[in-house]
Amino acid sequence: MLKRYIEERGPDKFDLVIIGGGITGAAVAYIASARGLSVALFEKKDYGGATSAATSKLIHGGLRYLANGELKLVRESLRERRILGNIAPNFVYPLPFIMPMYKRWRGNIWKMLIGMYLYDLLSYDKKDTWDKSKKLQNHRLINHRKTIRVEPNLRMENLRNAFYFFDYQSIFPERLTLAFIKSATGYGASVSNYTPVEGFIFGEGKKITGVKVKDLFTGREKEVHTDLVINCGGTWADKILGLAAGEENLTHRIKRSEGIHIITKKIAGHHVVSLQKDDGGHMMIMPWREHSLIGTTDKEFLGDPDDYRVSMESIDEIIENVNTYFGRKISREDIIHAYGGLRPLVDDQTKGSYETSRKYEVYDNAADGIGGMITVEGGKYTTSRSLAREVLKMISAKLDRTLADSVSDNLYLSGCEIRDMKQFMIRQHLNYKDFSRNTVEYVSRNYGTESQVVFRLARSNPRFAEVVTHDGEILAEVVYAIQYESVKTLSDIMLRRTGIGTLGNPGKAVIDKVAALAAGMMGWSDKRKEEEIASFIKVYELF
Repeated sequence: MLKRYIEERGPDKFDLVIIGGGITGAAVAYIASARGLSVALFEKKDYGGATSAATSKLIHGGLRYLANGELKLVRESLRERRILGNIAPNFVYPLPFIMPMYKRWRGNIWKMLIGMYLYDLLSYDKKDTWDKSKKLQNHRLINHRKTIRVEPNLRMENLRNAFYFFDYQSIFPERLTLAFIKSATGYGASVSNYTPVEGFIFGEGKKITGVKVKDLFTGREKEVHTDLVINCGGTWADKILGLAAGEENLTHRIKRSEGIHIITKKIAGHHVVSLQKDDGGHMMIMPWREHSLIGTTDKEFLGDPDDYRVSMESIDEIIENVNTYFGRKISREDIIHAYGGLRPLVDDQTKGSYETSRKYEVYDNAADGIGGMITVEGGKYTTSRSLAREVLKMISAKLDRTLADSVSDNLYLSGCEIRDMKQFMIRQHLNYKDFSRNTVEYVSRNYGTESQVVFRLARSNPRFAEVVTHDGEILAEVVYAIQYESVKTLSDIMLRRTGIGTLGNPGKAVIDKVAALAAGMMGWSDKRKEEEIASFIKVYELF
């Protein structure tokens, strides 16, 4: 059961305090606690609810980074792709890509061919998977006829052939982030969502010795002492630095990139269609839950991250790109959902956002006059685990402690202890014949070994076995989220613990059903329930 530290009677002194509960903070908390450190993690909203939720749902090697000559980053990404496929087998799966080549193409076909061979070479260990079904094939060049057969909705004018290759897909990034959080608590970490850091405690020489946190729901405040603060605020990292140093003394600013995605009914096949735009950028049409996930934009954002919202202007940009570079046209009326977020980039780079690297930096803030803090900046979802390992190197040096050996690359994440997914799914279908095939597929993959509890809840009450989405989600998932996964709001339930709201507005009947169930279990008043519904529906107000 995932508990909120702020609600418990726990220690008020830790080796590390981690600020930020996105994938970076979650990975650092897991690896640090697994290596013997006492850890507290505070997230100002919900775990994995900001940048970590605004992804393309891919775990990829970063093929486009080859154009920048970033071989080390690509190799690291390809290694981490394999490791995530191993330690989170129910969340991460091989996914085929098709990249069509056109006559009068802006790029260089020979350069692309060399890049593909290099991509295969750098992923030399891609077949070293625990689950043999996760082995990836090398790329191949398919001819014009086969390209059309694989993807008949491509733009046909000047089409020559296509590259066909593989990366991985993460079917539910928010739950994958949560698996890291749960793994951290399994090693004793204390975690708390909706608990922002509102100030710092200073010792001699203005060194940070603790943080002041506040429970957003009760108003309870608490001082937590620590040897070292790890700033994993991502897009908000410079705001955390400003809180520590004072805005007037802050010289370090985060560079932010906006990324938008839209979801439509299925317009392509069971593979990712990667299309190059005239400006050199790429757009992808990805399969997800029997729909098409399309994105992403990638341009610099200069405003306050707290004020960021998905704009219709950015959505129209994606629509225009689809209609220009793909054979099947779409309009605003085809969009059933859209989401977006801001990515933190290393700020000393001056290129356009798309060309900017996804490399990361870990630096000691003592150089800025802020002792007792380390800030993590940049990076991407795929390399979050290896980024956390780099953070631990600096932590070990700062604390002058020899840490236990890392185990994060050879142990399953919490709820992911599955050696063979094919055999696991066969057993699931045999054990839960009283549920639809869709429900067994969805619940088993998104809850892994924890799915037995979800099914047990569904069997305990016919009401909980009710199906509420086209692909089999059931109300028992809502019950499980409330009882075991530290939810505080309706949006937590609908968008991050379950996928009931991630394919667009599920409709008043479903929202009312889930809200009524949550209100009864969490003791919400009628007023609070209506406020939760109103807050959740704002996600779709763009349309």
